[in-house]
Amino acid sequence: MTRVPRGYIARRRRTKMRSFASNFRGAHLRLNRMITQQVKRAFVSSHRDRGRQKRDFRRLWITRINAATRVYKVFDSYSKLIHNLYKKKLILNRKMLAQVAVSNPNNLYTISNKIKIIN
Repeated sequence: MTRVPRGYIARRRRTKMRSFASNFRGAHLRLNRMITQQVKRAFVSSHRDRGRQKRDFRRLWITRINAATRVYKVFDSYSKLIHNLYKKKLILNRKMLAQVAVSNPNNLYTISNKIKIIN
């Protein structure tokens, strides 16, 4: 029987998976079955950690704002600061507030004074 040249679809699929695994080491880089397992696992981890990263950064910003409000005596706590911001319709997200609290606490005073003046 003569040799039948096979198609390119499977090879194209494997090379695509191999391109995703270009930074892996050892068998995870060389063996096709191991490559597919590790690439699938990496995709699952990256998908899961995109949501987790958002949560982690939000927690970090809240912690920074809370520490700054207590240290610099702006308000008693983070929750009171955020409550008064919402009450006075001053729209500042937590990322911006955390940057202000870390880099320039004087601006945190001005924000708190704006809240207190509106009262």
